[in-house]
Amino acid sequence: FMRAAFFWSYVIMFFGTLEQFANTLHPSVNFEFIGMPLYRALIFLQDIASPVLLLAIIYACYRRLFQKPIYLENTRDSILILVFLGLIVLSDGLTRAFRLMTFEPWFRSFMPVAQFLSGAIATFDLDSATHRTFYTVFKWMHLLTIMSFAMYIPRSKHLHILTAVPNVFLRPLSFAKGMTPINIDDLTREQFGAAKITDLTWKDSLDYFACVECGRCESVCPAFNTSKPLSSKRLIVHLRENLRSQAKQILAKDSVNLLPIIGDKITVETIWSCTTCRACETSCPVSVSHTDKIYELRRNLVMMEGRLPGEAKAVLKNISVSGNPWGFDSRKRLDWADGLSVPTLAEWPTAEYVLWVGCAGAYNPKNQTVVRSLVTLLKKAGVDFAVLGNEEHCTGDAARRFGDELLFQIMAKKNIATLNDYHTSKIITTCPHCYNSLKNDYPSMGGNYRLFHHSEFIASLIDEGRLESTSGSKRGDKETVTVHDSCYLGRWNGIFDAPRTALESFDSYHLVEMKDNREQGLCCGAGGGCMWMEETGNSNMNMARVDQALETGADIIATSCPFCAQMLGDGIKAKGAEETLRVMDIAEMLVQTVEQ
Repeated sequence: FMRAAFFWSYVIMFFGTLEQFANTLHPSVNFEFIGMPLYRALIFLQDIASPVLLLAIIYACYRRLFQKPIYLENTRDSILILVFLGLIVLSDGLTRAFRLMTFEPWFRSFMPVAQFLSGAIATFDLDSATHRTFYTVFKWMHLLTIMSFAMYIPRSKHLHILTAVPNVFLRPLSFAKGMTPINIDDLTREQFGAAKITDLTWKDSLDYFACVECGRCESVCPAFNTSKPLSSKRLIVHLRENLRSQAKQILAKDSVNLLPIIGDKITVETIWSCTTCRACETSCPVSVSHTDKIYELRRNLVMMEGRLPGEAKAVLKNISVSGNPWGFDSRKRLDWADGLSVPTLAEWPTAEYVLWVGCAGAYNPKNQTVVRSLVTLLKKAGVDFAVLGNEEHCTGDAARRFGDELLFQIMAKKNIATLNDYHTSKIITTCPHCYNSLKNDYPSMGGNYRLFHHSEFIASLIDEGRLESTSGSKRGDKETVTVHDSCYLGRWNGIFDAPRTALESFDSYHLVEMKDNREQGLCCGAGGGCMWMEETGNSNMNMARVDQALETGADIIATSCPFCAQMLGDGIKAKGAEETLRVMDIAEMLVQTVEQ
């Protein structure tokens, strides 16, 4: 509400101030040419906007000086801006009041606030000459303060009032876009990723200067809120400071002497703390993109400097050698399907759908159960599908999130070649990370497929009447369920309703929502490669999410992601809550409700 008051008051008062400047230069000039009804409305709105803006400024001061939220820093810049705004609105209000007392304009009745102020001033029994003097003083105080503020804006964080609009206009139309690919075959390329500020794009620079420093990104960042060395707001501010401090070298094209981005303020630990959940970008009012910058910094750290956590090195090696992050035998990729009679594409090349099992579904016992449950549902619904079996390899998602673009492209090209040989177009997968890579990263490399996450595919089967429930689950009683939104399924690809729709279709479960859900859902801590790294800090993200689930009184946390299931399961164990809460994938839950 405060931000809305600031914005709309600014917009409305702008026209009044513009008229005031014009009238000062040419006394006969006014805006009555827009038509009397509209002009009266404009006069009235301008009069109301002043006290509204003043209340917003007072509340902003209260937040900064008394509430002091951790994500809102009190800098000289922020305080000076509030002083400027306070002087502008007070001088404007007093100018209006003394204008009424000096000139008695015809539109007096449309200025209730100014009338009230002039009535209060009248109690001092000042003469008309004094009224005129005060009118002149406050008018010039208003105009000169605005001009001073206009000169201050380019060097302050308030530059966002000029840069926010183009930044919002030029934002990506969707988070569901692949990372910017790198031409690995370009032998003339000397830099991969961003080492210096000039390695980032002009759009990144626009982001720096559009940042409002409101702290909304920090307030929802799971890393920041669990004491990790990452502040999404400070990341952008520090990048801006890096750019500003080296403006002369940049303009002189002196790239040799530019300082690196990674240093005292932006550390290696900062970059590896990000889960790439994109909560910061969802909450940003001016559409700043934080995640893409972190990816570029990671690419430089990994591909140019070889600076990455030990756990990440092991994962990348496993993917390279064995085709999966754990390093399991690639020849055992189909062992999960023992006894299910699941056809492979080699055996059934005309299958309508390919079930992309993923590394977790192939090797992790918990997720093997999920894939087996999904197979049961697909067979029950009469879906024509097959799997790649041992021809399937890791999508390379973890490699790309870590910053190893070369390894990602190697894995992607293998999978694309296999899928295209079978002329595959429709793919079902249980893993949002596989889903995102196949859907958004592969097209730039020639892999164009129609992707279905198993939650939305199951929901469509239910809607078509191909899956029907029995009177209740095998457990008997109706259970309370809370849905955890996977970041790569929800914020990245906009799928929030499908898991809920599937569960609500059956009467076996009663749904309740956690405090943070859908677009505001709290990350489990596994994204951006963090699944494979040891979490640091005073608290863990998965345990924070489990706390929210426990608050709902739910019996089950419903997931649609193997990584989320792993992280939340570990969080429940750490909390000692196994007796009251458990994690289940929606495929596991729904297989209990369909007719057997």
